[in-house]
Amino acid sequence: MAYISQRGEYWRAEIRRKGYKPAYRTFDTRLQAQQWARRTEAEMDARTYVDQSEAERTTFRQALERYQKEVIPQKRHPKQEATRVDRWLRHDLAFRTLAALRGADFARYRDERRAAGRAENTIRLELQLVSHLYETARREWGMEGLQNPLRNIRKPSGSKARDRRLRSGEYEQILAGLKRSGNPYAAPAFQLAIETSLRQGTLFALRWEWVDLDIRMLRFPLDVRGASNKSVPAVLPLSTRAVQVLRELRELGDVDGADAKEEETVFRTTSNAVICVWKRVLAGLGIADLRWHDLRHEAVSRLFEKGFHPMEVASISGHKSMQMLKRYTHLNAENLLSRLG
Repeated sequence: MAYISQRGEYWRAEIRRKGYKPAYRTFDTRLQAQQWARRTEAEMDARTYVDQSEAERTTFRQALERYQKEVIPQKRHPKQEATRVDRWLRHDLAFRTLAALRGADFARYRDERRAAGRAENTIRLELQLVSHLYETARREWGMEGLQNPLRNIRKPSGSKARDRRLRSGEYEQILAGLKRSGNPYAAPAFQLAIETSLRQGTLFALRWEWVDLDIRMLRFPLDVRGASNKSVPAVLPLSTRAVQVLRELRELGDVDGADAKEEETVFRTTSNAVICVWKRVLAGLGIADLRWHDLRHEAVSRLFEKGFHPMEVASISGHKSMQMLKRYTHLNAENLLSRLG
């Protein structure tokens, strides 16, 4: 039998049952306390009661801070995830408890972000983080009865597949513009991005100790290869053009003041510095729909147009999935005419 008592302006209901942790709640009226007590006792009798006191005490902010401390360090891209957590911590929903948040709250957040012009994939990743937080709280933080409010709302579809490639004359225009930019690493980075198909992060992290220009090979150590579909091959063969660009970069290092040491990075600049130059050059040329990552699409497509087998292309690009490799391949119909006869 529940024990109900008045405490000042509020009413407290307390239930003690063998085999269950004492349950208690505070309400504005005696009727609300009685209704909660009857409902809770019925769930205990039916063996369906689940204690939600932890979820009712824990705010979204507290859960985010714990998630940031315990879960994010184990993720592949902790910096990006931490940025998303920081955004959620600044939102008004952070002051609500986990049990009080509903799907409608996050649906409104989704719509507000869309109205603000945020990309669908950005919104999807922000909601995905919260969904994982709820699942972690339910499975590992003792909140088994907590429902995941993200399960029943419509999620953004994510990023749209791009098929942008360099158009006729753009390669020469962009290369000339980068050479005139004043940043000596901008043009070589542009050329190597196409010749090696490397992603931006990997390209600007290249070290001379990985490069063997004599045998035209680039060897990646185990700790930088990755294990997912965003990995790089253990050994990357280099085209003659890539070798030429790397030789020019090595000579550039000599001019900078000292011979390029094996443990040093190939690019003595940041990726951000090069990307800023890249954007200014594109703006000056009136090219508004080209991104740096499109150069990877260009590189993969060129390999197919040279006649490489899909498995050979994958061994260069590092793709583990043929479906993802297909997404990065956009063949020019004009280049297929000679093979059709």
